[in-house]
Amino acid sequence: QVQLEESGGGAVQAGGSLRLSCATSAHALRTYTMGWFRQAPGKEREGVANIESDGTTKYADSVKGRFTISQDKAKTILYLQMNSLKPEDTAIYYCVEDRSGWLRRLLPPDSGYWGQGTQVTVSS
Repeated sequence: QVQLEESGGGAVQAGGSLRLSCATSAHALRTYTMGWFRQAPGKEREGVANIESDGTTKYADSVKGRFTISQDKAKTILYLQMNSLKPEDTAIYYCVEDRSGWLRRLLPPDSGYWGQGTQVTVSS
């Protein structure tokens, strides 16, 4: 019922930047906590950042000061601006809509929707 689609991933050198986009809905942005998770091969998904409908944001310590989550409610797009990228940022990045409340703590939602993911690769 809910469609989320990420784009903007790619390969960059350490220190570079990427901006990820997530096409979502106006209803989701004004109603639910939205966010980004990432998953490296063989590892569990890690909460990266979230944004509440009022604009309040939260970041994992590993990305704080380098990543910025934002939303364009007119275009119904969720963004993740990633600066000063490091090789350890390499992962598949997922857009997520939370209907459980867990994402407020950057934990995986029990109820919600996930995009298919977009690959980010950062080389040394």
